[in-house]
Amino acid sequence: MIKIATANADQPVNIICMKWGDKYGAEYVNKLHGMISKNLSLPFKLTCFTDSDKGILPSIDIKPLPFLGLPDNIPERGWNKLSTLQDGLGGFEGDVLFLDLDVVIVDTIDELFDHPAEFLIIQDVKLKRKMIGNSSVYRFRVGAHQDILDKFTEDFDLVQKTHRNEQAYLSAEVNKKDLLTFWPEKWCPSFKYHCMQPWPMNYFKDAIIPKGAKIIIFHGHPEPDEAVKGVTHKWYRHVRPTRWIENYWCE
Repeated sequence: MIKIATANADQPVNIICMKWGDKYGAEYVNKLHGMISKNLSLPFKLTCFTDSDKGILPSIDIKPLPFLGLPDNIPERGWNKLSTLQDGLGGFEGDVLFLDLDVVIVDTIDELFDHPAEFLIIQDVKLKRKMIGNSSVYRFRVGAHQDILDKFTEDFDLVQKTHRNEQAYLSAEVNKKDLLTFWPEKWCPSFKYHCMQPWPMNYFKDAIIPKGAKIIIFHGHPEPDEAVKGVTHKWYRHVRPTRWIENYWCE
């Protein structure tokens, strides 16, 4: 039975993000906070789980990265995000919304807190038949999936061999529990696949904001700062400088 998560107007909703290593600077966390403030009418608290709070605004709650005990020198596949499944995460209770640092919020996100489901994630545009989600935006109930985290830590070698990254593993395990639910397709479009123009029009027309979009996700290249400049690092994936990103992606 699907339960509807309802936001209590008297209590702030909890939004979390993670920052480790040097791929993203503090400005990504700060801009995420700014975008949430502009596009959410509910009171909220943004918590960043990180290994360095340098440069992060004091209005953002800082907590240390949850311990996961991963082996050294393994490929970066987002495995750290699975630590959000631990029971008692950050002292939170109830539902929590996770946002990747490299998203761009372009419209109200109030509905993300009362959309009916126990677990919500983006459906990967390229992997629809495989029922794999994209974890740039997912909502879950704290402590409800400690079993998935336990299985990961106990059988990491097997998980790594059978799943390309954390979102593939997470989707598969939540689906086994019959709880895998996807956000409405229009809400979280991919910049690469839904905003950029197809060849050869990408040389002549700017990337667009798809109708109904709330949060635009970025995976691979370009990142938001690269898209603003028109940089993709791929000769076959050209994009014109996308200046409208700067109107949304700001503190």
